[in-house]
Amino acid sequence: MNDLIDPTDSLERQNEKLLRIASALMHRVEQDTDRSGAAYAQFERAALLEDQVRQRTLDLEHTLALLHDSNAELAIANRETERARRDLADAIEAVNEGFALFSPEGLLVMSNSRFCQPMADVVPALQPGLSFEDYIRRVSRSRFLALPEGETPESWAERRIQRHAENHVMLNVRLIWDRWLQVSEHRTGNGGTVVLQTDVTDIMRLEREERSKLLDRQAQMIRATLDHMNQGVCIFDSQSRLVGWNQKVGPLLAVPITRFRLGASFDLLMDRLGTEKGFEADMSTEALRDWAHRPAGRPPLSFEIRQGSHTTLAAFAQEMPDRGFVISFTDVSAERAAARALHEANDLLEQRVLERTLELEDALAAAERANASKSRFVAAASHDLLQPLSAAKLYVSSLAEGDRPAADLAVLAKAESALVSVEQILDALLDISKLESGRAAFDIAAVRLMDILTPLQHELQPLAAQKGLDLRIVPSAAVVESDASFLRRILQNLIGNAIRYTETGRVLVGARRANGGLRIEVWDTGPGIAEADQDMIFQEFHRLGNRASASEGMGLGLAIVERACARLGHPLGMWSEPGTGTGFFVSLPLSTATGREPHQVPGRSGPRLLQDAGLIVLLVENDLDLRRALSLLMEKWGVSVLDVEDPRTALSLLEEIEITPDALLLDYQLGEGGNGLDLLDAIRARYGALPARVISADRSPALQQGCATRGVELLQKPLNTAALERFLIEAAAQVRG
Repeated sequence: MNDLIDPTDSLERQNEKLLRIASALMHRVEQDTDRSGAAYAQFERAALLEDQVRQRTLDLEHTLALLHDSNAELAIANRETERARRDLADAIEAVNEGFALFSPEGLLVMSNSRFCQPMADVVPALQPGLSFEDYIRRVSRSRFLALPEGETPESWAERRIQRHAENHVMLNVRLIWDRWLQVSEHRTGNGGTVVLQTDVTDIMRLEREERSKLLDRQAQMIRATLDHMNQGVCIFDSQSRLVGWNQKVGPLLAVPITRFRLGASFDLLMDRLGTEKGFEADMSTEALRDWAHRPAGRPPLSFEIRQGSHTTLAAFAQEMPDRGFVISFTDVSAERAAARALHEANDLLEQRVLERTLELEDALAAAERANASKSRFVAAASHDLLQPLSAAKLYVSSLAEGDRPAADLAVLAKAESALVSVEQILDALLDISKLESGRAAFDIAAVRLMDILTPLQHELQPLAAQKGLDLRIVPSAAVVESDASFLRRILQNLIGNAIRYTETGRVLVGARRANGGLRIEVWDTGPGIAEADQDMIFQEFHRLGNRASASEGMGLGLAIVERACARLGHPLGMWSEPGTGTGFFVSLPLSTATGREPHQVPGRSGPRLLQDAGLIVLLVENDLDLRRALSLLMEKWGVSVLDVEDPRTALSLLEEIEITPDALLLDYQLGEGGNGLDLLDAIRARYGALPARVISADRSPALQQGCATRGVELLQKPLNTAALERFLIEAAAQVRG
């Protein structure tokens, strides 16, 4: 082809040659096609190819048109972007502050001409693509940056880069020539950083001027304040040099004013203090000088200085934030003199208190001795009175056993009633004595409430009926924890008082559960008790209105109730309204046990049961009247009595007659001859375990324990004839068995 076409020919000549060549080729093809018989097929293929080329040409033209439009839009967008960039650059440039934008990767995107303008050596490096760390390190090495004291460019840069991690940063950077930049950083929405630099030199200088003025005013105020203080004040800098003082310090320390001048050394003042003042406690001149010359970390210091015999100064030294220190001096001479006077007065007062305490102790000891003597007297008197009282009751009981005229029986009943009243008074006096002295012994056990209330109802029902009162006791199956004898005495006094002071109506006794325990309530329809008198009724020998006669008691009942409840731990309460009535409440803990079996009191058929028993009783009692009364009563019941007055006679009599008694009645206090418990041991050692009872007016815990140890029951004086009958019947039953 290159040989046929000459490049030097003109275009027209070249086109002509090409057309001739194409025509020749086409003719040759047509001839070859005709010869092969496929000319038509080649034509169809050529037509199809021409159609596809035409379609592709159309698509290419459409694509080129779209590309042309896109290029046009892109050009418009580029022009808009460039215009926006120019506008943004113009806007940033118009800002009065230094502005820089860093990408999320920490590379500089753009900045205005004011950014880092005060640091000319940093400006040339502010080109897009500069990393934030390189920017900071270049700033830290700038000769225009005034680093803080003790700070190196490396440490400043590290600290500044660490703060870059915060979302918002604001700091002041000091430059040379007393210039200041305020630098603030803010995060953008895509994680980039905007850095703003504001020249705040004028503001800082103005603030400094204002602060200086303020400090001047404050200094004037401080000076005026110091001069008006009662304390003397000295101010020293970190080098222990005097920088301030007030007018009071000179007269207080008696130091010449010529020593107080700016820059004066602390040692000069110490020399004056060390020679003319006296330090108290653990303070000394050397210790104070060492404290003042410490570079830092001085603890507060407090000490006193004596000047002569009349002046005392209290000093207080404390370090200030700039490592200087302040020492103040206060004249406390009057306070110390007052303290010494007060101390002397206290010593004198303590001496007087000691003397009065000794006097009170002597008086208390005398009172305790008197109280103990009273308690011993009451106990002894009760015992001595109970002996003849028991004899009198037994004599009356023996007289009432036979057939007597009605007039005689009435007299005997009155005599027995009088003896019972005396017995009750003696028991009350003895109980009060025990409760006050703390010698009362309690046997806390499970007690069935009705075992207490039922006998009390039988005992007090006649008294209530005699006054026309309705005594009603509500049955209860409760079992409580208490001392049976003292609980009976408490309830007996409460119910007896209710009957005694109630003229009409009724007395109601019942129990109800409350707060996990049982509350026994005694209600009456009596005159009631005024609120002012409710505390007085629990005092000894006090009876409101003197309604009760002397034979009805001495006003000891409620006193015994109050003291017994306190010792037993049973809360005692009351309610009363004048003209309506009174209620007393005793709270007791409930018991899970079943309670002790009550003693069965024999009826009047008891003596008849003894007539044919042939019972022999050994009675040992050193009181002649009581021994005769007991012997007479038991002989009327058909009992043979061997009565003696002391243990030696008793043992001799048993050996002589060679008879073993069926039962023993032994008094405990037998004089010099011994006591009933020792005699019981001796008799049982010879004759075996015989039925026995110990009789005594002694209610001490030691005696009760001794009887319990030997398994023998104690019969209290005055003797209860029913209890004596019960013992003899039990002994007779053993003999018959």
